Amino acid sequence: MGVRGLQGFVARVCSHACQTVDLRQMAEKHRIDHPDCPPVIVVDAMSCVRHWYTPESWVCGGQWREYLAALEDFINAFTAAGIKLVFYFDGVVEEKKRDEWIKRRMKNTEEIARLFQFIKTNRIQPGREMFVLPSALPTFTRYALKSLGQKTVCTLQEADFEVAAYGLQHKCIGILGQDSDYLIYDTCPYFSIENLHLDRLVTVMYSREVLCRVLGISLAHLPLFACLLGNDIVPESMLEGFWNKCLTKSSHRSCSYSRRADILMSVADYISKIPCSYSSLKKLEEILPLGSDKTLLCRGVSSYLLPGQKSPWVPYNETICQMLSLQQQSPLCQDKEIFQLAKEQHIQSENYSIFNILSHGEIDCSNSLEDDFDREIPGQALIYRPARQHIYSILLESGKGGTCPLVKEWFVCSGNPLKQPDLIQPVQPSVTGGTPSLKTLWLAKGPDVEKQRYSTFLACFHLQDEMEELQALEAPVAGFCCLLAYLMTEVSSLSLEDLNAFLALVLCLKGKSAAQLKGLQLAQVDSRAVHLGAVLVRGLTTLLMANSACGFPFRMDDLMPWAVFDGKLFQEKYQKAHQGCSMEELLEGNESLYTPFQNLKSLICKICMAKNRTIQSRPRRNQLIEVLIALGYSEEEARNFNPRLHQPHRSHVVSPYHNQMRERHLQSPGRGSGHPHGRRYHNPPQ
Repeated sequence: MGVRGLQGFVARVCSHACQTVDLRQMAEKHRIDHPDCPPVIVVDAMSCVRHWYTPESWVCGGQWREYLAALEDFINAFTAAGIKLVFYFDGVVEEKKRDEWIKRRMKNTEEIARLFQFIKTNRIQPGREMFVLPSALPTFTRYALKSLGQKTVCTLQEADFEVAAYGLQHKCIGILGQDSDYLIYDTCPYFSIENLHLDRLVTVMYSREVLCRVLGISLAHLPLFACLLGNDIVPESMLEGFWNKCLTKSSHRSCSYSRRADILMSVADYISKIPCSYSSLKKLEEILPLGSDKTLLCRGVSSYLLPGQKSPWVPYNETICQMLSLQQQSPLCQDKEIFQLAKEQHIQSENYSIFNILSHGEIDCSNSLEDDFDREIPGQALIYRPARQHIYSILLESGKGGTCPLVKEWFVCSGNPLKQPDLIQPVQPSVTGGTPSLKTLWLAKGPDVEKQRYSTFLACFHLQDEMEELQALEAPVAGFCCLLAYLMTEVSSLSLEDLNAFLALVLCLKGKSAAQLKGLQLAQVDSRAVHLGAVLVRGLTTLLMANSACGFPFRMDDLMPWAVFDGKLFQEKYQKAHQGCSMEELLEGNESLYTPFQNLKSLICKICMAKNRTIQSRPRRNQLIEVLIALGYSEEEARNFNPRLHQPHRSHVVSPYHNQMRERHLQSPGRGSGHPHGRRYHNPPQ
């Protein structure tokens, strides 16, 4: 989270701390000073993804091949300057950050609701001022960077702490990111991704020393300064009275920028006048209304101390005790070999969400671009829950007997206020001969085990009877068909037109380059297709989790969105399918695709029929087309109508009804049961 207002304060009030630097020159100086140590920049990837996503289209589900090309350009710019990059991603949401995580998710939900309202009203993508990250972008960015040969680390604790520690320990030339906590840690220089000019490798370096000089404090004061302004450990709500006291007693003149800037200056003025000692910190803890936990300040200051560092504010033994208590938490998985392997794969960004479940039985999922007012399509959190329950069973080996722990899910979903986690019961998948153990799935070798891995993976999606036909397909298409068959059976509102659009997408995408996809122009954007695109992409993360749990029957690269999905191309196929276009037109006249299309369609329909699900034709001709035809346009003119060329000024209208929980969510077993630790979900009907 960083310290609210500090980054802006440095830019506006303390501009001398913002120094323009040439990263090429810094790398060259580093090579001269440290000939045996190549220049390295450690990257806080989570604060960079918004800046990395440069494709013009972002609302349709993601332009994944364009994004992959953009990441490659980013890497190449640094490689050409002889600079190595190391990328860090958040691997956990720490308990101390959960409240802030929930606040951000609620804010994102409101932003996404406004986004869908805009699309429904205007039928185009809004400007960048309404930009929302494509669903699962940070997740797939990890794998994209790995596929491009980069060192990618998924953290075991707070990412900014691990980034700062790596930068210090490996003598990196700097940290690239956009988080004011890097002004607080005593680590290597902090570079701005927001101000980076990639073509010249020039950016802004934020100087802690200059900041301290302006504030009248030392580097040793910064951790306490951050805590007294409010951070992830010390809530701002506890500090209002203290701030008012500082403002009253401060000797510095009030600046004209903001009250927050005055608070920063006055808090710095206050702590500059007290002795730099543990006893001073204890007196502050007595003064502040910290409630029952009087150790907040001590814990807050300690959280900024990197390995081997000491602080005059905190006894060294207290810092050591805090670090040891974090390391001694008992994992859910008691098999040391399996747990260690899961941990190593987690750190190296090789598996997905497995370590989180095996370590403390908890998993979270951020917002997706879903239309909460579309009552026909359940939220992705609910659609994929049955598959996740099978995955949890495989990981926690619920078939062994005894009590299987429930899994805590923090999934953003329509109507879910995230006051507490949903408690999910693992459900055994239907595997012939029973579910193999993790030792078998992860460590055993041989063709029989490979078959077990594949069949167990399919069982997560209730497709174990289709193994032979799916194995005959190319791996990316097989994975996509697993997902599509699961979706078509789980979501009864999906139509034959939707199926045609998805199949045309995956078949036509194969031969298209990033440049070709970039050149694709859409006359309009359909909000339902936006929603379906997000659901499909989130489904790919469920495939990744199942693949990780089952010992990797697929290569992870075969389950990536750039292998099977493109947002604009899906929009085009969706709109054409619902307009009644022929198979030939959907497949762009490519005769070599006709037979694969029919075969895949027959396979999906056969799977659905076996589960008593008949996929019906339900064309949804765009409302705009209906209006234009009523106004006298021909159907062809209506289809080709471009709202960008006929766009009147529209005022923003607030939706007249509230965000409500979908019926399926309301009917979930056990919701609202009063369980003290969350909503309990039992086995669904089989």
